[in-house]
Amino acid sequence: MITVIGSLKGGSGKSTLTFNVGVWLAMAEVDVQLVDADPQGTLTDVCEVRDEEGFEPRLKPWGRSELTTEKLAEHTETVIDVGTSDMEGLRTAIGLCDRVVVPVPPSQADIWSTQRFIQLVKSVEREQPVEIVGFINRGDTHHAVRETNEAAAALVSLPDIRFLKPRLSQRTVFRRSFSEGLAVFELDPRGKGAKEFYGLAAMLFPQVLS
Repeated sequence: MITVIGSLKGGSGKSTLTFNVGVWLAMAEVDVQLVDADPQGTLTDVCEVRDEEGFEPRLKPWGRSELTTEKLAEHTETVIDVGTSDMEGLRTAIGLCDRVVVPVPPSQADIWSTQRFIQLVKSVEREQPVEIVGFINRGDTHHAVRETNEAAAALVSLPDIRFLKPRLSQRTVFRRSFSEGLAVFELDPRGKGAKEFYGLAAMLFPQVLS
């Protein structure tokens, strides 16, 4: 399966999710390929840190040149990190993928941005419609803050996108693990961040667990 992780806004957590998914799939002995099609190269940077620290399994993201039908078909799972600073690359990735996963931070602006991103995805010419799924990323951990649940409710109501209930919260462990070249479940295996990630990964890749 070819999965694009994307959105219109920077800072939504695309590279963090792609990296954690890549480590998790590799640990499950899945033949996984990561593609860093974002000119910012954040995914490449964190994988280089991981390599320099000697953490296993090691990951080597490929570049935008891998965005061809032939190259992407060589692996069981391909996860593509894309950004809007290269719209041609973004459209190419969308045209080749099986699904688009959208991390949505909990704000009204991000809901509006997600609506526009859905329209962009639908505008890409394809032989078959692409599946679009979205989840709340960087949600607030305080139960008294209503914005996260309100954003989730708004995401549920958007047409042409399937809402995933598991969410990732705004936790320091995600930033800290990423800066050290580790997945969140490697840095703190029993922590809340790891538990949240496992819930999301199980929804995104149920075939790995069956």
